[in-house]
Amino acid sequence: MHRPGSSLDEKGLNYNGDAGGHLSASHARPGATLLLASKKASDDGQVRLAGREYYSEEGKTFELRLTGKIKQQLSSDPTLRPEFPSSLGLTQFIHRATEAALGKTCPAIMENRVLGVQTPGFTAAVRLGAELLKHWHEASIAWFGPVYFSAPCDDSLPDIFQAAGIRDVSQYHYWDAEQRGICLEKLLEDLERAPEQSVVVLSASAHCPTGADLSRSQWAALAQLMRRRGLLPFLLLPTQALCTGDAERDAWPVRYCASQGMELVCAQSFSHCFGLYGEAVGHLLCVLRRGSPSLAVRRRADRTVRSLWAQPSGGGAHVVASVLSNPAHLAEWQEEVKRIVERCRLIREVLRARLRLLGTPGCWDHLTQQRGLYCCTGLNE
Repeated sequence: MHRPGSSLDEKGLNYNGDAGGHLSASHARPGATLLLASKKASDDGQVRLAGREYYSEEGKTFELRLTGKIKQQLSSDPTLRPEFPSSLGLTQFIHRATEAALGKTCPAIMENRVLGVQTPGFTAAVRLGAELLKHWHEASIAWFGPVYFSAPCDDSLPDIFQAAGIRDVSQYHYWDAEQRGICLEKLLEDLERAPEQSVVVLSASAHCPTGADLSRSQWAALAQLMRRRGLLPFLLLPTQALCTGDAERDAWPVRYCASQGMELVCAQSFSHCFGLYGEAVGHLLCVLRRGSPSLAVRRRADRTVRSLWAQPSGGGAHVVASVLSNPAHLAEWQEEVKRIVERCRLIREVLRARLRLLGTPGCWDHLTQQRGLYCCTGLNE
């Protein structure tokens, strides 16, 4: 994979590996603890923090109260029978997941230009998206790149695309370590040079690993460039609602790109925001251009799913669909999510305050400007 300005064969960050250490801020608020694993990037020596799960004070994964309640209701529902869902997943879950990303009034939904597929987790959604991209433009001619990733990014992402046979992968500038913020000008310069029909992998919210997100005006400039240059956005939404506490606000970049008439791919996960760790609840969303053969894409997705995992599990998807379909449950879920987001914000404030008390040189306001479960501290080793 080529990094902006240099060849890149070394590994970057991997959030599935062993944690180098832990930072706990359990004193900030009783009830639950968000454990953050410190990670060091091999290229710049910067320490980054990655939130994995939400933990109780006993060190156990924290399950949302609503999630536990819905599981009990589903287990006692006599109308639910143990059976395999279809290869593309549970219909109700797909509808609700699609609306969570695009909104209920999206024109693409009304025009039947949207394909949704339930997947066993976020990684599976990315992999399926990569597989579909190989014949996105021409059914008879395979496409193998280029795909552009942010620098830095979770290094599992290019690995997933390469496993799908797409080996032409590069990076675009994203994080400025000196300014401790997004370098939009360099980002746009890199993508301006990208060949037509390139795929650009973008974080819709809670960028991994920096926690720094594009503003709405920056998204508008980026979307304009992608439309003009004929680039396809592959949007990542792995922790919807855990960035700002508002699911609709977190999905705004996806909705904006769709509103501009852009075709796009979006990988979603509901494992984090519903506390469904280990149940792997993912979704792949494809917004097709007008006049595209949607039935052919659906058939290709069905064939690919059958060769990769046959069909997803139903348990976690039933929970998510039940919550998103019931206004009372939805309101309760939103309140629980807001408390988790507030917890993350308090941890950031505690870290910034302690760095100031220690007299650590520099400005640390970027710590509280970043959002979500990831953080680029700006500290070296």
